Amino acid sequence: MPTILGQNQYGKAENRVVKITRDGATHHIKDLNVSVALSGDLEEVHLSGSNANCLPTDTTKNTVYAFAKEYGIESAEQFGIHLARHFVSSQEPIKRARIRIEEYSWERIETADGNSRFIGAEEVKHSFVRKGQETRLTEITYDGENWQVISGLKDLVVMNSTNSEFWGYIKDKYTTLTEAYDRILATQVASRWRFNWTSDEQRMPNWERSYEQVKKHMLQAFAETYSLSLQQTLYQMGSRIINNRSEVDEIRFSLPNKHHFLVDLEPFGLKNDNEVYYAADRPYGLIEATVLRDGVEAQIPMDLTNL
Repeated sequence: MPTILGQNQYGKAENRVVKITRDGATHHIKDLNVSVALSGDLEEVHLSGSNANCLPTDTTKNTVYAFAKEYGIESAEQFGIHLARHFVSSQEPIKRARIRIEEYSWERIETADGNSRFIGAEEVKHSFVRKGQETRLTEITYDGENWQVISGLKDLVVMNSTNSEFWGYIKDKYTTLTEAYDRILATQVASRWRFNWTSDEQRMPNWERSYEQVKKHMLQAFAETYSLSLQQTLYQMGSRIINNRSEVDEIRFSLPNKHHFLVDLEPFGLKNDNEVYYAADRPYGLIEATVLRDGVEAQIPMDLTNL
């Protein structure tokens, strides 16, 4: 039976690059995990084994490290844009580049005055501790004319210890869940948002500030929403971001409901007044949805954030 070659791409995945910027005694860290995927006129490398149009994946790896030195890493988005532009513009067979980046954040360790004097420095500015809140994400796609930048985060764990209810749902013969009028609401946020910057003719967003502001509005909406369902909270989080960040047109969430159930303390003669819970890690409800600016079509793949 005859066969044909379908969609294909190749590149070097998970290139770990750590860039130290030295500003005198003060150091700054950018810690990225960069994956490169290239596609274009690559039929023959599959069909006949000819490598004439194939840029080695080892070369893409070397480019990541060389660009960290040549251009620095202002932001994950800016670094990915430099890489995507280079691969498409410098290699005629390459028609499309996709750069996926995870960024791991570090914060400076504050030292005691005594310790600073002991080592002979007024203040230590080169020691860091890895931040544990979330991993920052971005995906840059470039075809020689148009850009698509989808950024996001994962593993951001949040909790409201009250101001959450869940009741009035469908009940059938298999329903055992008790209605809750005061419950813990907790989730581990995975989210991707798409920027409306698509052309070099447009003004480029401030990537670092945009990330900080999107995360700020996301957390504020989670904290300030009196929740009747995690779905409602998700929509409020997305709406807050769309309404406050003009550079974002679309945001998608995958929110696992990290269930907390009241422990039955009556066998011990104790009343549990919404104080003692056990956290169940699985199974869990998984709530997913996209929030869009009015008039915009969804472009973030539905499987980009789900588990």
